[in-house]
Amino acid sequence: MKKITHYIFLFIAAFCMQNAMAQEDIKSKVDLLLKEKEQIRLYEKEALKVEIEAIAKRLDKNEITSKDAQNLKAEAAKKRALNIENRIAILDNKIALLERNGTGKVTAIDSLGTRVEVDVFDIKFNDKSIFYSDTKKQEVKYDVRTMSELVLAVGLNNAIIDGQALDDSPYKIGGSRFFEMGVTWRTRLFKNSNAVRLHYGFSFQFNGLKVADNLYFVENGDQTELQEFQYNLDKAKLRMDNLVFPVHFEFGPSKKVVTDEKMRYYLDKKFRIGIGAYGGFNIGTRQKLKYKEDGKKVKDKFKRDYNTSDLIYGLSAYAGFGETTLYLKYDLNPIFKDALVEQHNISLGLRFNL
Repeated sequence: MKKITHYIFLFIAAFCMQNAMAQEDIKSKVDLLLKEKEQIRLYEKEALKVEIEAIAKRLDKNEITSKDAQNLKAEAAKKRALNIENRIAILDNKIALLERNGTGKVTAIDSLGTRVEVDVFDIKFNDKSIFYSDTKKQEVKYDVRTMSELVLAVGLNNAIIDGQALDDSPYKIGGSRFFEMGVTWRTRLFKNSNAVRLHYGFSFQFNGLKVADNLYFVENGDQTELQEFQYNLDKAKLRMDNLVFPVHFEFGPSKKVVTDEKMRYYLDKKFRIGIGAYGGFNIGTRQKLKYKEDGKKVKDKFKRDYNTSDLIYGLSAYAGFGETTLYLKYDLNPIFKDALVEQHNISLGLRFNL
């Protein structure tokens, strides 16, 4: 009987001790949450201080006006105040859960419908702990004056021949085409205005001349001539591949967008005009012939010099709205070196800034 009484006493003592320890554990967790509430206030105030200092620096650099600075400070203060309110509300709910349930565990249902227990200390906000932040004290890149983009252009190609009208050109207007692709950078020239930009980069140009009247190109010493082909030509086309470096001064309005973190100028649906020049090198010339010989289709490709100019340079311009503009370029160098009659390549088409 004494042994039974002894075991009962030990059981009651252990139960009371476990209950007391659980209560102490809950109290310690509640105390920790109360301390975290103060940490949240301190963190958000420090973060606000960093933002205010960044705004003050932009004001000192004349990147924003005094009115803009006041508006940005007011927005930052409002955001931090709401952060404090929302994050403390989360902690208050955790404290209520602890005190009401007498445990740090709550029952939840996962995505598979299984009942699981979740510790309130594991509950996160946007997959991150609500107590601390990895935000470092660094200045955000507020203004970016240089942007890069991909440029594509396509259209009609032909040649301006001395003493001859374009209508009398030996090259087919519809069949002679050009294609251009490259990378460009656009830099705002003035600190507080985007009205004038420098647009520069590099491009690969492919200029094609499709010959009419059953003619094709023949090298005759230092001269390149058009001669009649012995068979009926389905196609005779000369293509010149160039690597050029265009530079344009670009003019036009833009939309200015200012937030508390950045300032940007956007050209979407805005009129723009660019005037400039280009220079580069010829990196290849080839002629393609298609015809029938004894009833069989024949395709010949000849990669030769054809006395084309090694140095490429000319003038170009574009104008339009948004990402699509009308594009014109004209080679100042002759197509063929030492030609008795000079020819200059000219192109007209559409240019796309992507």
